[in-house]
Amino acid sequence: MPHSEETMVDAPARNGVDQGADDDTTMGEAGAPTAATTGEDKKDAKLEDLFDDVDSDDEFPSSRPVKEELPSSPAAPMDSTAYAKSSDPELIRMFYQRFFPWRYLFQWLNHSPTPTNDFTHREFAFSEFAFAAQADVYSRYQSFPSSDLLRKDVLRQLPLRFEIGPVYTTNPRDRKTLRNMSAFKPLAKELCFDIDLTDYDDVRTCCDKTKICNRCWQFITMAIKVLDVALREDFGFKHIMWVYSGRRGAHAWVCDKSVRTMSDQKRKAIAGYLEVIRGGAQSGKKVNVWRPLHPHLSRSLKILAPHFETDVLESQDPWVDSTRAEHLLSLLPDKALNENLRKKWDSSPGRASSSKWADIDALAKSGASKNLDGVALRDAKQDVVLEYTYPRLDIEVSKKLNHLLKSPFVVHPGTGRVCVPIDTRKLEDFDPLGVPTVQGLLAEIDSWTEGGEKGSDEEEAGAGEGKAKTKSNLQDWEKTSLRPYVEYFRSFVLALMKDERDPKVKRERDESDAMEF
Repeated sequence: MPHSEETMVDAPARNGVDQGADDDTTMGEAGAPTAATTGEDKKDAKLEDLFDDVDSDDEFPSSRPVKEELPSSPAAPMDSTAYAKSSDPELIRMFYQRFFPWRYLFQWLNHSPTPTNDFTHREFAFSEFAFAAQADVYSRYQSFPSSDLLRKDVLRQLPLRFEIGPVYTTNPRDRKTLRNMSAFKPLAKELCFDIDLTDYDDVRTCCDKTKICNRCWQFITMAIKVLDVALREDFGFKHIMWVYSGRRGAHAWVCDKSVRTMSDQKRKAIAGYLEVIRGGAQSGKKVNVWRPLHPHLSRSLKILAPHFETDVLESQDPWVDSTRAEHLLSLLPDKALNENLRKKWDSSPGRASSSKWADIDALAKSGASKNLDGVALRDAKQDVVLEYTYPRLDIEVSKKLNHLLKSPFVVHPGTGRVCVPIDTRKLEDFDPLGVPTVQGLLAEIDSWTEGGEKGSDEEEAGAGEGKAKTKSNLQDWEKTSLRPYVEYFRSFVLALMKDERDPKVKRERDESDAMEF
């Protein structure tokens, strides 16, 4: 059993949780404008200026000059010597100190440069502590007045990861002081979706369980394409961030204000709209949809058809095995056609899946079945395409306000890979096996020199910072392969905050709170 100081009443969303020591210290966000700032100043301030002035780079300065903190030299790369395990406490400490984008995480969850209840009443949960005797330990209902205090507590406790929960009616740390515990309720949280490749084990042939490769990663690529366009076009959502889970999946964070305040009922309705695949690996037919197809499914089939040909039939070859081929036959509507297909395939062991798929139409046209219903066969083939390509969602993640989800940019303890955002504009180029690892980042810092490949001593553009930065002012993440991911995250946060400040957008979203499904 996991260690826990919390009762199960206090842990509705996770099993085995505990409450860390409360911290009554309060502090404003470092560098934030004071209360003396006038309303006129706030009105005229530009969002880009607020990004530069608030939570400046000096808050978490580069640790490059403090060379004694590095336990190796460029001649002894980190990833091959001292820190072979990504769960090593000192490795985790250095990552949180030097590479984690605390500033942008705060602005993403706070929706403003200065602290609001969106951050201070937000639940954080720490898990899998680097120094814990057992890994299955959770510390829930943590909350912090500023990103600096969150950072300090993470460095003190060294969780291998931390998760993000909802914004509550009051500070989660103070919930036990309330006279009426029913007053402690979740108010807002991003709508999240979770896709895991283990749910595709019955259709992928290259890997199974926790193993992945670039071939089966294409199932995640398909899922992101289908869900992203549905969320944008069918629901009008705008601020959607996809994040690599660090091993075998991806998470979606829908961050629009109108979404964050949705009730569980509305979240369940959206999740139900997007859920098509039902049933586990041992179940039979997993797709049962009405005809004519809903426009969302018709659009999805157009997106998925090319992937079915290349990434399923050719790459996965799912029916080369006779047992798997029998499952395909079970999805077709005509017994006579099935018998003819079975005889043909039995006489040709090892026949490729692409050929078996073509055989269906070929035998149907040859008159193999006198009573064949062409429309039923077409519908059945569409259902097969959906079963093998449509997103497989962990629907429970999406249905509840109080569900926890792993924060972006934490390190997966099993792989050492950083949970980086996925730029959907370059979705086909994303390589889950090529994302930065904590060991690799430290090795990159060791090999980084001002006169090296990173450029000359001249000033270089601050990559979206809106001002030039000298190399001596660069933060450590800017010197590594983590840089494009942090910059993408920053641009996402900037766009979200800009919309939050737009009165027209705010009014439209307030009105949308009454939307029905």
